[in-house]
Amino acid sequence: NLDSKSNASKANLTLDSKITETSVEKRLLPSVSSALVIGGALGILQAFIMVLGAKPTLNIMGVNAESPMQSPAEKYLKLRALGAPAVVISLATQGVFRGFKDTMTPLYATVAGDISNIALDPVFIFLLSFGVSGAAIAHVVSQYLIAFILLWSLHKRVVLLPPKISDLQFDRFFKSGLLLLVRVTAVTFCLTLAASMAAQQGPISMAAFQICMQIWMATSLLADALALAGQAILASAFAKDDYEKARSTAARILQDRNCNWTLELSQRSGMLESRNKIL
Repeated sequence: NLDSKSNASKANLTLDSKITETSVEKRLLPSVSSALVIGGALGILQAFIMVLGAKPTLNIMGVNAESPMQSPAEKYLKLRALGAPAVVISLATQGVFRGFKDTMTPLYATVAGDISNIALDPVFIFLLSFGVSGAAIAHVVSQYLIAFILLWSLHKRVVLLPPKISDLQFDRFFKSGLLLLVRVTAVTFCLTLAASMAAQQGPISMAAFQICMQIWMATSLLADALALAGQAILASAFAKDDYEKARSTAARILQDRNCNWTLELSQRSGMLESRNKIL
């Protein structure tokens, strides 16, 4: 009897330790849940607005009924709008992983999504003859794949949704996210204005604009890689009240950015001089 009781107590202790380890590994973070809920709500709202306002948006951008680009562009926007919730949730989840100083999981998820997009593009565009709509469908599928991988990986580490709605921290996000909202709005406005001016010139100019935009996106993402590392280090330093490390990190990032800006300005000035000589 004593042996059976001791074995039972050991089994209970083992079970309790496993439960404790699981609860420690899978943490309840209200900020993470709040980010996911807000991201999902904003994504659904964005998809709803884009689906209903596709044609008015194209008219504002100068793509009217007389343009041969209106019909395929409208279909493309409506299909792409279906992927808005996945895109916003993926961005919110990537921010969570950056807070954990985990940059590899978002990288793996993004690579998997890009590979699926590249593989599905010829299938939907050429094999199934969907054309521009096929490109949109392939992109939407890849975005939901990225969101699924990120949410599944995050589910192993934290509780995605809290047991009570009162645990969510919406007020903190709306206060701290105001400046980011202004920044994103300004960038979106500039890109939309440039796209509308290119669209008014015809499909060839629009295609050239898209190529230039993709090159710009690639270079800007390379610069953002440094910014993301700096954000993670700064957040960790402020959380530990290590202000000396925060100051040194900010100074080093500014030095690197200044070097990048100097190189970029020198390259652009050289390109302008070459252009003037050719003209």
